[in-house]
Amino acid sequence: MGREFTGVRIVSGTSIEIAFTYRGVRCRERLKLKPTPANLKAASRHREAILDAIAHGTFDYKYTFPDSPRAAQFSPEPGARISTKDYLDRWVTRLEPELKASTYLTYCRIVKNQLIPQFGAKALTDIKWRDVRDWIREKDTNPKTIGNILSVLRTALDDAVEDELIENNPIAGKKIRRKSVIREDEIDPFSSEEREAIINAATGQERNLIQFAFWTGMRISELCALDWNIVDWIKGTIRVNKALTQPAKESEAPKTSAGIRDVKLLAPALAALQDQKALTYLKGEEVFQNPRTEERWTGDMVIRKRMWTRILKKAKVRYRYPYQMRHTYASMMLMAGESPQWVATQMGHTDWTFTARTYSRFIPDDAPDAGQKAVERWGNSGVENSIRPVVRTK
Repeated sequence: MGREFTGVRIVSGTSIEIAFTYRGVRCRERLKLKPTPANLKAASRHREAILDAIAHGTFDYKYTFPDSPRAAQFSPEPGARISTKDYLDRWVTRLEPELKASTYLTYCRIVKNQLIPQFGAKALTDIKWRDVRDWIREKDTNPKTIGNILSVLRTALDDAVEDELIENNPIAGKKIRRKSVIREDEIDPFSSEEREAIINAATGQERNLIQFAFWTGMRISELCALDWNIVDWIKGTIRVNKALTQPAKESEAPKTSAGIRDVKLLAPALAALQDQKALTYLKGEEVFQNPRTEERWTGDMVIRKRMWTRILKKAKVRYRYPYQMRHTYASMMLMAGESPQWVATQMGHTDWTFTARTYSRFIPDDAPDAGQKAVERWGNSGVENSIRPVVRTK
């Protein structure tokens, strides 16, 4: 619609939004104007005037936007206490430039869906450890999610201490004693029959991506970011060093150093990659493309909507999220007798004991051939070198 203006965007047929930063907070305010070229230009001039007033220290938020919810945030009454909602809104907005897109989205969801509904009405100074503890204990949520919620709240309150808004963090060093278990419904791998049906129901690039995922255990975000230049055809490995999540505009480095790894290309994975090479190797740097757009897949959500759901229906397989392909890989490897240490390295887990705990039910306790791998490899040499005939003498 003609010329674009920085910090100005069309929101609806009757309003325009302007964005600016004030006191370290990213602010967005709507103007009740039809998005005509003239009004867009006027909105841009209004934003420039705001930026000039901010630069000269003369900007009055409440005067400029009297009906804005943020007006109270920037013009508190003398002696008024800051509400937890106002602080968390301001705090999470401030973090946006510092965090990866996926991490920032997680923070926003926890603040909006968990922390504000529970504590938003309280004054920041009124949050007590017992309130947090009792709330967490009542939640029917898996330990990982609980840990994420507490981590975000703990970080927010640490920053509040640094900002001298509270004297101390009430949950610093505190832990919730909950039974550390992995819920059965979180790990629901596909059977060998289901896996075969899914692969056979797919064709072309979609088949290659699914087969490759089943036999490498890579995350969907890692598959989306995969480029041809990190394939080592001689060693038969692929270097995983970045991921592309739904909120991110470009690939990002893994969250942990263990996430950067060389994944061994087992025969089915290598076959899928060789078939894919004929389809995309000369088209671009990415390995897997959306067949409809011939561009890189942009995230898990797009794959689910455009490919995964349709293929599972065609294969007549009960629906599970694409992430279950990763769980399927881990369960296959462990059930086949591969060591948890090796599986952890392949999957990019920081601690192999986490892998063992998470997938413990897939590790054979007493396989009929237990110990035979060692016997087959070293048994004969061990007998020849260490056992001597017993000679009895009179």
